Amino acid sequence: MENYDKTDFSPRSGPAGDGRGNDGSLLSVLKTLLFFTILMITLPIGLYFTSKAYLFEASLGYSSNDSYFYAAIVAVIAVHVVLALFVYAAWNEGSRQSREGKQD
Repeated sequence: MENYDKTDFSPRSGPAGDGRGNDGSLLSVLKTLLFFTILMITLPIGLYFTSKAYLFEASLGYSSNDSYFYAAIVAVIAVHVVLALFVYAAWNEGSRQSREGKQD
């Protein structure tokens, strides 16, 4: 007959071996993602309407059609800034977690 290796299928207590880290790092990642998601929604929309009404129409005296265009440019720049900040934060968080993992 064939000889099968005996494998232990009992649940193990301790961290999972899949490299995902512990619950604290997962919570930190989710908080960062939620923060940048809210920022991605509110900042460009807020800057669009604020810059259109107060900067371009009231302060600079642009027409309504021109202020739509320039306010949209401000909103697109805000989106790019938020994306760049998210990438920077995610990059640093990943390198910080890898440094903490190597010290263990």
